[in-house]
This record gives sequence, C-alpha cells and structure tokens, in this order.
Amino acid sequence: MKQHFLSAVCALVVIFFSVGKTKGSEKSSTDVKTIPINVQKSTLSWTGKKLLGQHKGKIKLQSGSVFLKEGILTGGTFTIDMKSITNEDIKDPDYKKKLIGHLSSTDFFNVDAFPTATAKITKVVRMTNKPNEYTVTADFTIKGITKSVAFPVTFKTTGNGFEGRANITLDRTLWDIRYGSSNFFEGLGDKAIKNEFELNVKIAG
Repeated sequence: MKQHFLSAVCALVVIFFSVGKTKGSEKSSTDVKTIPINVQKSTLSWTGKKLLGQHKGKIKLQSGSVFLKEGILTGGTFTIDMKSITNEDIKDPDYKKKLIGHLSSTDFFNVDAFPTATAKITKVVRMTNKPNEYTVTADFTIKGITKSVAFPVTFKTTGNGFEGRANITLDRTLWDIRYGSSNFFEGLGDKAIKNEFELNVKIAG
C-alpha cells in the first residue's frame, strides 16, 4: 500500500513539473513578436559629400521586420535593394544618369554582383529616462563585407503598428569602397570624396 502511495505521489510531481515547463516554454515563445515593416511607408535617404558639395537621393528597403517585446524594440533585420539607388539634387538628366551609374559600378557598390545589402540588429539599449530612444548596434553587410555600427534610434508603437527613425553615418572604406578617398589616393585636391556617408532611415509598420 505504501509503495502504491509513493508511486502516485511521484507521478503527480512529474505531471506538475511537466505542465509548468510546458506553460513556461509557451510563454517565452510568444514574448517576442516579429512585425514586418511596410516598405511603402518606409524611406531610406542617403547623402554623400565631397569637398565642394554633396549629392543626395533615396534607396528602397526591399523587406524588413522588427522584434518587439511588450512594445519595446529588441531587434530587427532589413534588406536594402541596392539597384534602386536614385538621385534627387541633380537637374541635368545625363549627369544624373552618370552619377547613378557610377554609384552602381565596381568603383562603389557593384550592384550587379551585390544586388542587396542587409542590416541586422545585434544589440539594443533603451534609454531609461527617454523610453522612445535607443542606442542600437547592427551588423551591416555591404558588398559581402560585414561591419558592426552603433547609432541612435527613436522608436515608438502606434496602435497596431510602429514608427522608427535613425540617422546613421557609415565609413564606406570599411566596405572596401575607396574611390576618391584621400586616405588611399594622393593629389585628389577638391575632387576628393568624403569617406563618411549618411543614411536617414524612417520605418513604419
């Protein structure tokens, strides 16, 4: 009788912990939500500078998702369509076409060989006194080369969606884009192109 009683107790203990473990795993799997971005409502603007001026334009986000836990940003992945580069400041159509062709060539982004670039968030730090502001670290893969970059982000949920903004400065030479860089070529004078270019990102979902 005693043996049957102990067996019953052991069975109840096993069932209790099994149920508890199952419930815990179900909760953890639903804690983080993956929400796709709306590429039609999202924009990615670029600015490149040289000694005597600058150029600016846009490039399309092909796809992307953000990861949220209780409305708080925890991560994200994004794919950029490198063949979608446009220019917005040049009026002459021939010069505009020439610039876009040059940016697409092997001197710069080599879009035929590398038609997409990606950004994957690897770390998120939320500001305690400013809940909609974060410091984000992401791995940018451009031309098959991956480098880690940290930058500030403003992010907030809006009903069933979200809005995010970021200004990101990238040093193109880290991705082996050296054309016109005074770091690698001498005697460029006023034709030198600055290594850093800026990305102004607005995402919505």
